[in-house]
Amino acid sequence: MKLVILGATGGIGRQLVDRALAAGHDVTAVVRDPARLTARPVRVVTADLAAADPAALRDAVGGADAVLSGLGPRSAADVGVATRGTRAALSAMAAAGVRRIIVVSAAPVGTVPSPGRPNPPRHDPGEGFVMRHVLTPAIKRVLRGNYADLAEMEEVLRDSAADWTVVRPPRLTDGPATDGYRVAYGRNLRRGFTVSRADVAGLMLRLLDRPDSIGQVVGVAN
Repeated sequence: MKLVILGATGGIGRQLVDRALAAGHDVTAVVRDPARLTARPVRVVTADLAAADPAALRDAVGGADAVLSGLGPRSAADVGVATRGTRAALSAMAAAGVRRIIVVSAAPVGTVPSPGRPNPPRHDPGEGFVMRHVLTPAIKRVLRGNYADLAEMEEVLRDSAADWTVVRPPRLTDGPATDGYRVAYGRNLRRGFTVSRADVAGLMLRLLDRPDSIGQVVGVAN
């Protein structure tokens, strides 16, 4: 497949590039700083997705089979990059006739309000007592801005005509690829506290061949 990877120098983005190349895919990496991209051979497109200019992405996505996004705010200064970058990507995809996009979000986001969804469910159906009443509320307080950005990003996808899939992992680790992770559609995983970035990338690539994942939120955890 011809794949476009957004945020290709981030933690999940690097894993996506490496695993996609190992699987024989044709990869275009969209990055702000090409010097940080070590994987080759890939086509590199330089674009600041925080600036959200769809024109900068049109050539990148033209002829692609799918777009994979590891975009997400790494700090308070980056809040907004997921929403703006995804909106720009969707605009470029629509202009180029590309429909498939798979993005990374986060496990707590299903209960985070967004402008078009001000009253989300109070709890995720897959969460146990500790996650529901202790861990998730604490994490959401600390990362309020980050999750608000991801929640709005998900809303942008839901309102689009794209064939989207949202992957919601819990706390990410730098562990190796195991492919022994658990997956659930429409909910988080009970006792699913961590998952490696490598496994999230592996799942995203597998979902390319899963049409039943279109229009779905997919929980993943060890």
